[in-house]
Amino acid sequence: MVHLNANEVRQLLHNKFVVVMGDSVQRAVYKDLVLLLQKDCLLSTSQLKAKGEMSFEHDVLLEGGRLGPMHNGTHYREVRQFCSAHHLVRFYFLTRAYSPYVEKVLAQLLWAEHRPDVVVMNSCLWDVSRYGRDSMGSYRKNVERLFWRLHRVLPESCLLVWNTAMPVAKTVSGAFLPPEHRLRRARLRADVVEANFYSASEARRHGFGVLDLHFHFRHSSPDRQPDGIHWNARAHRKLTQLLLAHLADAWGGDVPRGNPVGRWMWEGPASGLRGPTRDASRLEDGGGESAEEPRASRPPRPACPSAQSWRPPVPLPRDRRCFPRCPQGAGSRPDQSRRRQRCSGDPSELRARYGLEANLMGGLQRRRGRIHTAFEQHRHHVLHRASPPYPPGPPERPRRRWRRGREPRQGRAHGPGTQ
Repeated sequence: MVHLNANEVRQLLHNKFVVVMGDSVQRAVYKDLVLLLQKDCLLSTSQLKAKGEMSFEHDVLLEGGRLGPMHNGTHYREVRQFCSAHHLVRFYFLTRAYSPYVEKVLAQLLWAEHRPDVVVMNSCLWDVSRYGRDSMGSYRKNVERLFWRLHRVLPESCLLVWNTAMPVAKTVSGAFLPPEHRLRRARLRADVVEANFYSASEARRHGFGVLDLHFHFRHSSPDRQPDGIHWNARAHRKLTQLLLAHLADAWGGDVPRGNPVGRWMWEGPASGLRGPTRDASRLEDGGGESAEEPRASRPPRPACPSAQSWRPPVPLPRDRRCFPRCPQGAGSRPDQSRRRQRCSGDPSELRARYGLEANLMGGLQRRRGRIHTAFEQHRHHVLHRASPPYPPGPPERPRRRWRRGREPRQGRAHGPGTQ
């Protein structure tokens, strides 16, 4: 498997806007990606368990989290964003595949100043365990509506990657399952497999990319946390590398192979190689995870290809900045064009801009009265880009009723002499 270091990840995601949407597992995907964009170290246990914190590795909490009440309900919200000179990564916490909140997020991405280049998404565990007995049937309908809307909202240049839900343990004690849903814990393992089949099939039907994390981590139970749901830092780094390899393959990029950092990640500290977290200074700065028990070494990997089989990464361009920081001068005027605006490091300013985009989205997307169905939209020949996600059906045609034993009227003669 290809393993990229921080410098190579920055080059791969240069001037890219990445959006991650999902539950707490996808939040760890966002955190590991943000950390890898800055330095070569793993997430600490406290960073993996943290929820709704005001800042993580120089990112900003834009909405929800500790800005509001903290709870484990289905209405919990958390929006985070990491912005640098050349990278923009945003995370939305979701508890359902499709809901009015998801429609709000999609409309915000549609009308926002920055159009996403990559969308990484998953929603499964909350859907099949917190929404009643017919949760699986509702999940299938919501997944169909979700991909129908994504196909119409996202630009053609955007790459969507649907992550299948990772395998859960036989005994689950996650906090997202309250005591009144204990009966769902026994079936959660099988429900995840069934939900992954439906969601992956629907994603492929719409032409979206699928990253089968359930398959890749089917034998990685030692890396799973005691709650049976979440995973440790090494598993999330492997997940990030799988995601980056998928993006590089989709974009046709050349990535280096035979990276010793990747071998250290695969075989663990027992391999004797120098890993990214063996440096004490980096451990102190990033809180990297290095106190895990040594693991048995895997079989030797095949020899790396020759130097002629790959090209070195292209140097990072320095002349153009896609997300530069705002200047400190008072006389600078903001750019009012549709180009990507400058990204400020002030958390209050970022939250204000995020709220302004949400209000702007609400003004551009007026909905008065009841929601129109797909038939009414075809009848009036109006199909708005932010319309509700009902699958469009064929327009209704007038039907003629014929009685048995009678010929059509146009075939019969009319007049006083006919009987």
